[in-house]
Amino acid sequence: MTGFKMSRLLLILLALFAITAPARAQSDDISAASRSVVRVAVAKFEGEQIVDFGHGTGFAIGPNRIVTNAHVVALAVSDPQNVRIGVIPAEGSPPTRARIIAVDPARDLAVLQLEEGSLPAATLFTGRLSPGETVASLGYPGNVDMATAQSPEDMLQPRPPSRSMGNYSDTRNSPAGPALVHTADIARGNSGGPLVDACGRVVGVNVAITNNESGDSTFGFAIPVASVTAFLREANIQARANAAPCISAEARDRTEAMRLDKEQRDRAQDEANRVREADAQRAQALIAIEEARETRLYVALFLLVLALGAGGAAGVFVVKNLNPPAIAAGIGALIFLIASAVTFMTRPSRDLAALDEQPKQEAAAASRFAGENVCRLEPERSRVTVSDEMMVELRWADNGCVNEATQYARDGNVWRRVLVPNQEQTVTVADFNAGSGEYVVSRYLLSARAMQEARRLRAQVEQKSCTADAEARLRMEDQQRNLVQALPSRPNERLVYRCEPTGS
Repeated sequence: MTGFKMSRLLLILLALFAITAPARAQSDDISAASRSVVRVAVAKFEGEQIVDFGHGTGFAIGPNRIVTNAHVVALAVSDPQNVRIGVIPAEGSPPTRARIIAVDPARDLAVLQLEEGSLPAATLFTGRLSPGETVASLGYPGNVDMATAQSPEDMLQPRPPSRSMGNYSDTRNSPAGPALVHTADIARGNSGGPLVDACGRVVGVNVAITNNESGDSTFGFAIPVASVTAFLREANIQARANAAPCISAEARDRTEAMRLDKEQRDRAQDEANRVREADAQRAQALIAIEEARETRLYVALFLLVLALGAGGAAGVFVVKNLNPPAIAAGIGALIFLIASAVTFMTRPSRDLAALDEQPKQEAAAASRFAGENVCRLEPERSRVTVSDEMMVELRWADNGCVNEATQYARDGNVWRRVLVPNQEQTVTVADFNAGSGEYVVSRYLLSARAMQEARRLRAQVEQKSCTADAEARLRMEDQQRNLVQALPSRPNERLVYRCEPTGS
């Protein structure tokens, strides 16, 4: 925290917090985390004059709640009547005033509540951080501000935080409690800012740096998330958290590509095995049919011989004028002849072996998920960065209606719905494969500008609720495709679920 006097213009700017500036859209996880980072400005007044001013960094844990260091807002703690706290977001939203709702000087942590506006919330990582793991410091170091500011007003301009990459070393006990030691450069002004992992989740709150006046290497210290969650729990404040391992999007894509390749090869092998088995069964069926045909042929020939014999006997009886025996023999010959013809004509057909039940089986599988389903997360196929949803319930209808409320539209082999909320800076693409039961939720953490464009495109999607109108679903498919094409090439989070009908 640094202190210096400001002009009357700065006083007016601090009171109004009315400056905004656009930020360039980013799509990687650390840039997504930057959306939650804020500059915390503290000003002490005597009358209409600012007599002391300082700043630090903070990050949102909810739409209107900010975590920072207690020492960043120490002026407000010691003199709440004469000190004002301002929060300047990284992008989009205008600066706003804030007040302290929880503070713990022993842990050097504080929570602020915004008077207006909302921010995307960061996710806390509550899992195990391994030595050597990549980390990044996000914040507003004073030396960068002093080197680049053109005027005092620049301190109140919304702008993305500075990013410094490094590695986590270990956790040490300090007089103030446990501290993460890392090599991501920080400076005065970074205090209260987040230390994040490669997935953009907060692993600590930056608090101090080592003294390098003798030329020694600089290390940073951060308050671990365990201390932050304990502080929040005691203050009865909720924050989003998960403990999933950080896996890069590239690594997960490679793993998924290998899985799909293996699945394709397994399907090809299964198909080859099925064809061989079907060919063997068909060959056996043909052998059985040929044997049956030969048997019928022999029976027909035997009946024909009997018919010829009876016919010859009838001729002999006619020559001898033995009419009754002649008539009986003639009738017998006719019966044997008809029986021979019927036996020959009703031989088994060779076409019986060509019946294939596979289409019936596939048709049955396509409708198996109609109704209630329980979908369970497949962690080995998922990339979890902001959520902690191990199971979802999904009620599916064959026309793409989900939970009797939300309409999905076909997109190739899947049914898709793109969700663009009004309050959050997250676009969710949900895909359901009604043949396999695979349910995939992809989340894109977007900048304010990218979110504005997504909402513009979402407004063009006419169909919202479930409909039986096939043409309306086709229009929805085209409109959603335009929206998906505007999203980054990779989502920040991808959750893969395997669904099974309830009771199966």
